[in-house]
Amino acid sequence: MFKFATNIARLSSGANLLSRNFSNIPEKLWNLGKLNHVAIAVPNIDKAVAFYKNALNATKVSDKVAQPEHGVYTVFVELGNTKIELLNPLGEKSPIQGFLDKNANGGIHHICIEVDNIHEAMKTVRENEIRCLSEEPRIGAHGKPVVFLHPKDCFGTLIELEEA
Repeated sequence: MFKFATNIARLSSGANLLSRNFSNIPEKLWNLGKLNHVAIAVPNIDKAVAFYKNALNATKVSDKVAQPEHGVYTVFVELGNTKIELLNPLGEKSPIQGFLDKNANGGIHHICIEVDNIHEAMKTVRENEIRCLSEEPRIGAHGKPVVFLHPKDCFGTLIELEEA
């Protein structure tokens, strides 16, 4: 409860996120789609895969794939209506290592939501003072353009937008 209250206090101060007017939405140039996945940073990807397969009976689990351009290994656990993406550090400059340094047991790293036009989505979020973590979309783990939105501008949640 203390952590929750601290996060609310942090979010409500500083950037004045709660007082922003998010009304700069142009005529429908893009649409927000479905939840593509929830990404979970894990300290041991093999143990995490075994957990999903053995303890939770997951039957659709991908192989571990190196994503050197993002500094991670990924494994996708397919569910009926979305996926879980397991993330593990790859290389010394992995952003996931920094997350695990602060959260040794791992935890939810980000959520990914599909959009039908990533460039128009980026334009709209920028017009609403939401920072994109890259100037242009990059190719993500699914081979599609993605961009991450700064968690301090998104109520404490790192959001990945992926073009569907």
